[in-house]
Amino acid sequence: MRKLVSILICALALMAGHIQAQEVELTKAEKKALQEKIDSIQHAEAIKAINEKEFTLEADQVVFKYGQTAYVTANTNFVSVNGENAVVQVAFNIPAAGPNGLGGVTVDGKVSSYEVKTDKKGTTYLSMNVMGIGISARLDITMPKGTNSATVTISPNFNSNRLTLNGVILPAYKSSVFKGRSL
Repeated sequence: MRKLVSILICALALMAGHIQAQEVELTKAEKKALQEKIDSIQHAEAIKAINEKEFTLEADQVVFKYGQTAYVTANTNFVSVNGENAVVQVAFNIPAAGPNGLGGVTVDGKVSSYEVKTDKKGTTYLSMNVMGIGISARLDITMPKGTNSATVTISPNFNSNRLTLNGVILPAYKSSVFKGRSL
């Protein structure tokens, strides 16, 4: 009798463990709906951060003037706005240290002409000027509806060396960027 009770207890324990270990499989439609909900939450956070002037665009791709692209690390390539201050940093994965110590350039500046617009389709456009010791440029950010993915085009005022960064917009407190030495 003891043996039978022991076997039953072991069998019940194994069944309970097996039931708990099973993962819930989501259908394709459920996964899509879940991703859309996550994207809409991230979009709302990004819009709030843009309106409060407390955001960072972390870029994982750089597009140069003539269309050449380079994939870069997001924590060292960014545009950050904190109130009236802005930081623009690009750092390429090269062996040379560069002026910022990361293989690129970091410039600080003051934000002016900050203007946010949303079109009929829900795409958000942000335009601003950034002026500082090492920068005098117009920044145009485009973020499509329903996502926090964005594109920033940096157009210097004194030359035509336009640069485009593709990445995501995050509230400043969620950003994990590493700032190099500024010019």
